[in-house]
Amino acid sequence: MSLITNVMDHSLDDGYAETAARRRADGDGGMPKTLRAKLGLAGGLVLAALIVTVGAAQARVAAPVVAKERGELIDRIDQETEAVDRLEDSIDELRADVSVRQRDALRDSGGDGSTLVGILSGAVAVHGPGVRLVVNDAKDTSVGGGSDARSTSGFSDTGRVRDRDMQRVVNGLWESGAEAVSINGQRLTALSAIRAAGDAILVDNRPLVPPYTVLAVGDGGKLSERFQNSADGLYLHALQENYGIRTAISVEDDVRLPAAPRVIVRTAQPITEKGTS
Repeated sequence: MSLITNVMDHSLDDGYAETAARRRADGDGGMPKTLRAKLGLAGGLVLAALIVTVGAAQARVAAPVVAKERGELIDRIDQETEAVDRLEDSIDELRADVSVRQRDALRDSGGDGSTLVGILSGAVAVHGPGVRLVVNDAKDTSVGGGSDARSTSGFSDTGRVRDRDMQRVVNGLWESGAEAVSINGQRLTALSAIRAAGDAILVDNRPLVPPYTVLAVGDGGKLSERFQNSADGLYLHALQENYGIRTAISVEDDVRLPAAPRVIVRTAQPITEKGTS
């Protein structure tokens, strides 16, 4: 209890108390004593108050301007968004018109073979008997062993499906008699490109993800047999044996392939009869 009483009675340290008393005696503490010091303090306070007042006034004046600029920016964004939407609608209409004109041109110039020309070019949707081939990465994409089925193509020892694999699969189906081919719903044409971007496979610059479902229209039984016995079919089988890549092929009574998004003729020249210039 005596300790608590002493702390309560002497809450300020004796050294602090002596220093404060000495400053009071010397006239160093408290408010400024001279007129100059008082005027300096008053000027400082007035200047600080003026800065605060001017800042508040400027903020109040600028607030409506900022709000107006923000509103104008929002209006411009809405206008540009509407303009983009209109342009996209116009593009869709033009694409539909181009597709109709392409089909009419094929019909007018191709005669009885216009349907076949449209199918082979990918300009029209097609369905019929064919095969379904599913190619997927290995469960463990780091497995490998035996002879390197892809050593000549510069591939690493991995169970991941590569763009070169899908190129060989598609070319093998074409060579085996396929009339139309698609990968994951992406219709292939004579101008289609299968490329790689890192680990992703791009078909006409559109990324695809495994499993890769390849649909091919043709004589289902013969197409399946010819493909599996072809060099590309044996190549795919070697990938399955050596790398664990999963494949499954089945004959289908009816497979449906969409039309290609666009069919672009890059070069063309008129055909002239012999003997004419």
